[in-house]
Amino acid sequence: MAEAVYILCSLTSLACTILLLRSYLRRRVRLLLWSGLCFLGLTISNVLLFMDLAVLPQIDLSLWRSLATLISLIVLIYGLVWDAS
Repeated sequence: MAEAVYILCSLTSLACTILLLRSYLRRRVRLLLWSGLCFLGLTISNVLLFMDLAVLPQIDLSLWRSLATLISLIVLIYGLVWDAS
């Protein structure tokens, strides 16, 4: 059952990524770009979570998951603080 939740979280993050980046392409609002890129990184993090706990439990991917999440949040913070107009 947990694997289904991991997959659904990954798909939800991917859907958010697609919607945000598609909206950015239409409106060219840069905050949508930064949010979409953040969700892209969060999607990668969720996929790594699934890989870590369900597919490859013998390999510890927690460092890579944390790194993907950190980079995603740095991108969003950059967009919110320095690039939002």
